[in-house]
Amino acid sequence: MVKAYAQEHIYKHPWERVTSASWRKFADPENKRTLSHILEVDTLNRKLDPLSGKLYTTRALTIHAPGPWFVRKIIGQDICHCVESTVVDAQSKSMQLATRNVSLQKFIEVEEKIRYDPHPDNPTGWTICRQETSIRIKPLSAVASMAEKVEQRCAERFMQNSVKGREVMERICKYLEAESSGMAL
Repeated sequence: MVKAYAQEHIYKHPWERVTSASWRKFADPENKRTLSHILEVDTLNRKLDPLSGKLYTTRALTIHAPGPWFVRKIIGQDICHCVESTVVDAQSKSMQLATRNVSLQKFIEVEEKIRYDPHPDNPTGWTICRQETSIRIKPLSAVASMAEKVEQRCAERFMQNSVKGREVMERICKYLEAESSGMAL
C-alpha cells in the first residue's frame, strides 16, 4: 500500500528570495517552535560543479518519527533519520530537493520531492513550489490491517507539517524582502 499526494503553492516572491528562504528554513531559531518535528539538520556535502554551475548539497535530517504514538512504541524508536539531496541550477532558476528516510525502512518508506521554479505568469516576481510525497507502510504481520490507517495518519501529519513549512518560508521571505529594502521587521 502506498499513500501519495501532490500539492502546489505559489509564493508571491521572486525565485532568489524563496530559494534563500528554503536554505534558512531549518536554521532560524524562530522556526524551531513551528517545525518542532525537525530535531537536527547537518550538511554532509556541498559541491559546486564548475562546468554546469549547479550546486549539489546533501543534508542529514533527524526528525520525530511520523505516525501515531502506538506505532512508535511497536517499532521502539521515536526518531527517524533522513537524507535530503538538493540541486540548484541558478542559470535555469530551478531548485530541486529529494528527501527520503534512511532509518525505519523495515517499517516505512517516505520520499518527498520539492521543486521551486519561477511562476510562468510572473517569472520575476513569483515562485511556484511543487511538492510530491509518497508514504509506504510495510505491513507488520500482526497489524497488517492497520497499515492503511497508519499511512493515512502519516500523510495527514506530513500535510500539516508542509503547511507549517510554507508559513516559515513566507515569514523568511518577508524578512529577506525587508532586509533587501533596508527596513527592519
